[in-house]
Amino acid sequence: MDFNLSKEHLELQAKAKEFTETVLFPHEMECEENDGISRETHQKIIDATLAWGFNAPNHSKEDGGQGFSIFEQTILNEQLGKATGAIWDALWYPSYPMRFATQAQKEEYLIPTCQGKRRDAYAITEADAGSDPTQCMTRADKVEGGWKINGEKWFVTIGDIADYILVHAHVDGDSTKPTVFFVEKNLPGVELKRTPLYTHHFAFKHPEYIFNDVIVGEDKVLGEIGQGYDMTKDWFVEARLGIAARCVGGAIRAAEEANKFAAERIQFGQPINNFQAIEFMLADMGVEIMAAKSMLYRLSWEIDQTGDRKLNHAKAAALKLYCSEMVGRVCDKAVQILGGRGYMREQAVERLWRDTRVDRIWEGTSEIQRVIISGQIKKRGLDIYTGW
Repeated sequence: MDFNLSKEHLELQAKAKEFTETVLFPHEMECEENDGISRETHQKIIDATLAWGFNAPNHSKEDGGQGFSIFEQTILNEQLGKATGAIWDALWYPSYPMRFATQAQKEEYLIPTCQGKRRDAYAITEADAGSDPTQCMTRADKVEGGWKINGEKWFVTIGDIADYILVHAHVDGDSTKPTVFFVEKNLPGVELKRTPLYTHHFAFKHPEYIFNDVIVGEDKVLGEIGQGYDMTKDWFVEARLGIAARCVGGAIRAAEEANKFAAERIQFGQPINNFQAIEFMLADMGVEIMAAKSMLYRLSWEIDQTGDRKLNHAKAAALKLYCSEMVGRVCDKAVQILGGRGYMREQAVERLWRDTRVDRIWEGTSEIQRVIISGQIKKRGLDIYTGW
């Protein structure tokens, strides 16, 4: 078995690293100090993303994207994850389910989104529906010529800059008919409820939206009636892989910052990395990253080889669980090694420590990942996770 990266993959890795460090890193403190980036900065990153050929990596070239494989997306996301403030989200990944769009929908939504001319947001979570989307109260009722949507959505990430929203709703209020609708933000009845503040200083916002008798046409259904949850699970697989890759990247940067500091910080006449308390923390960080990266690369490669949606969903849960919890441990140690400096917001390790806390929550909490994993063990046996 040859686990070496190909020449092309090494070139992509180097290119993604250079993009992250030269295009994204310079805006980290702007994001931190202003709780977001300006329109001018965002446009600069959009222009750079197009110039570097990193727009819509997850969609086909025919639809205006780059047609990256899952493994290639992992290589890119790992480097992007080193940037604080989630500035990586300025590089757009149009929602995975849009590949099931009709040609007319692709021309109206997907293709211009891949080209950076439009931006989508995905709305699933509600006040009483998070880990269990069957509890969604947002509903779509048939009316003459289309559908009437009513409900409220929380945590609509990048909802502030998106110009349309993919809304997960239940047709006729029936949880067995989950369906995704294209909803333009400027339609009558689409109301911004509020924009909460969060622990991290994210490049963009996570607003809450109300949909009050919003009318959309027949042509605004994505996929089929009742197909919404399956498409949402596909979106979760891609999102969880992206989170896992960015967690590995964030952990690597935190470990590198801590290692550099420990080699240069002199106390009691010697560098602190000479003290066992510090060198053991660095050793543990290195091993955790090695294990997570091995799992990430192996699984990303495997998913490229199989179309088994249920198996991919099961393994992505394990990956997201491990990597999101790993980065928390690594960043915590990095903050500890830097001591008082590690608690200063000007330090990348402090921002990563704060930024990555959400990775154990969004796109499925650690507890939900464990529910998925344990359920798969009951159905398929331990071999699904141990029989590689």
